[in-house]
Amino acid sequence: MSDPPGQRLLSRATGRFAVLRLRDLRFVFGATLVSSLGDGIVSVALAFAVLDLTHSATDLGIVLAVRTAAQVLVMLIGGVVADRMSRRTVMMAADLGRFGSQVAIGVLLLARHATVAEIAVSQLLLGIGSSFFVPASSGLIRTVAGDHAQEANALRTVTSSSAGLLGPALGGVLVVAVGPSWAMIFDGVSYLLSALLLSRVGAVLATLKRDVDAPSFLTDLRGGFREVTGRTWLWSLIVLMAIGNILYTTWSVLAPLICKQHYGGAAAYATLSVVSAAGMLVGGSLLLRLKPRYLLRVAMLASLPWTLPGILLGLHLPIYVIGFFQFIAALGITVEGALFWTAMQQNVPAESMSRVTSWDYAATMCFMPLGYALVGPLVSLIGISAALIGCSAAVILVTSACFLVRDVRMLQSAPPAGSLTPEVDLASA
Repeated sequence: MSDPPGQRLLSRATGRFAVLRLRDLRFVFGATLVSSLGDGIVSVALAFAVLDLTHSATDLGIVLAVRTAAQVLVMLIGGVVADRMSRRTVMMAADLGRFGSQVAIGVLLLARHATVAEIAVSQLLLGIGSSFFVPASSGLIRTVAGDHAQEANALRTVTSSSAGLLGPALGGVLVVAVGPSWAMIFDGVSYLLSALLLSRVGAVLATLKRDVDAPSFLTDLRGGFREVTGRTWLWSLIVLMAIGNILYTTWSVLAPLICKQHYGGAAAYATLSVVSAAGMLVGGSLLLRLKPRYLLRVAMLASLPWTLPGILLGLHLPIYVIGFFQFIAALGITVEGALFWTAMQQNVPAESMSRVTSWDYAATMCFMPLGYALVGPLVSLIGISAALIGCSAAVILVTSACFLVRDVRMLQSAPPAGSLTPEVDLASA
């Protein structure tokens, strides 16, 4: 089968951003840009919406736990659906659902009628939408990028990070100036814009053969599980990342609380978020040139500084010191994430990509709701700073354990598995 015209054009192109010559990929990145802008805003707004209502780390942990639990419980369903239907359609439906939930809670906050329970419901719906969007997105990137998975993953990171530079800063301004309500509304609008951009992606795409004739939903689900367990490097990293994510829940809950108590509030937390986005932007840019032979070896080395900012924040060091290490940590975790996704997209059959993604997300996040729920009791037991420092240090030890797995150390960059065949948009067929 001959290459699609866009792929032939790309093969003749040179330069870092040649992959953007693919029309559909530009629309996917545009959707990522506006959605990430809203996410950057709400990362600040959500924390302070809850803390302004109750001043409770436990309440914030519960709200975050609800969202994460929804993602874990629905993610596997989302992966199967995305591998059986048009991924573009799945993503658009998820965006419209998230638009409604975020605008609704923003209006309630604006009217001063919102409760923590209602905020939790909005995050429940947001988590469900993400459970369909994320697996479909990973498959769609694989579809529109073809053999240029690493470049596409790096540019997706650059796109998200560029929005992240502005999003948290704007979120901090909105929280200080008019409160978190408008930030929630803006986040909702970003999902609507994302859906509109995705509607421009071609209805017929050069992509993989789908398992639309699979005997049952459970057969598809088990097929994705077998793809994961058949690769030692993949399931071992998923297990270790699951442990690391449980411990990392302390940052999401305690970092805004410490900023509120010791660094002036939302402005300091937004500053750390902006610095983090800058590190992600630099890390994504490096990956446009970096072509490591051993993908996961480099990925795990880059991720080692991941939780250093948590230790420094727990020690109440100056914000500029924490910001410097936040930049380094974000750069490294971006390199790790993009190389991990590249390893998956090069080694997992394309027709199974969404299901494998859903198993990855569900497994690595399945215990995070418990982690969020336990942050409050842990703080009561040993204190805010000790909880953040201890859990952050433990994450570094867990990450180091990845190097004990030979398949992680030795996995080499390889051409993507699977071939591209035409996909028909089932919704429009």
